[in-house]
Amino acid sequence: MNQPIDFKDKKYDIDRTNIKALIMDMISAAIDTTSVLAVWALSQLLKHPNAMKKLQHELENVVGMNRQVEETHLANLPYLSMVMKETFRLYPVAPLLIPHECLQDVVVDGYFIKKNTRILINAWTIGRDTKVWSDNAEMFCPERFEDGIVDIRGHDFQLIPFGSGRRVCPGMHLGVTTATFVVAQLMHCFNWELPDGMSPDDLDMSEKFDLSMPRSQPLLVLPTYRLIS
Repeated sequence: MNQPIDFKDKKYDIDRTNIKALIMDMISAAIDTTSVLAVWALSQLLKHPNAMKKLQHELENVVGMNRQVEETHLANLPYLSMVMKETFRLYPVAPLLIPHECLQDVVVDGYFIKKNTRILINAWTIGRDTKVWSDNAEMFCPERFEDGIVDIRGHDFQLIPFGSGRRVCPGMHLGVTTATFVVAQLMHCFNWELPDGMSPDDLDMSEKFDLSMPRSQPLLVLPTYRLIS
């Protein structure tokens, strides 16, 4: 007969320090990744003025110039979705996904992986693989997602900024929605220019390798309000 478990002698208590650490992990993970991704999206749109104009034109038609973007508009902005997918492809939320452990001996593409091996998935490299994304894999081209086949949730293992499967990032839906909403608001409410007459070709697009891979140099831009008051 099964005996009830006695938890009195076990240390399962969660004190204020534990709770604070958990909340800080949640907040920092959401803020840092979202802000870094939004900056990269803005950087690429500044680098490619035609893409910015196309996105702003879509926002004008769907949202209108006399109001701001609302979350309900996002489903009706296909080019915005393409811009975000392309940004996730080139600048995944984390260049190296959370480590996994191999459960059994296996051979993948000719490579033997021993059981219990710690595995790191290089999402940054996958997003720039010319065998998958053609010879222009290094270029920012939202139109590559025009057919809508590639899913950002990693179902086809082609675009996996949040991982895939049962252990996909639990904050994926919140992260995608928040980042998309931020970029939509920035593009709809403001026109953006580089300072001192800088050419888009001169914009430094180098990365700083970190957990969330931010820009190596701060992005300096000049916003001008564009909505009808």
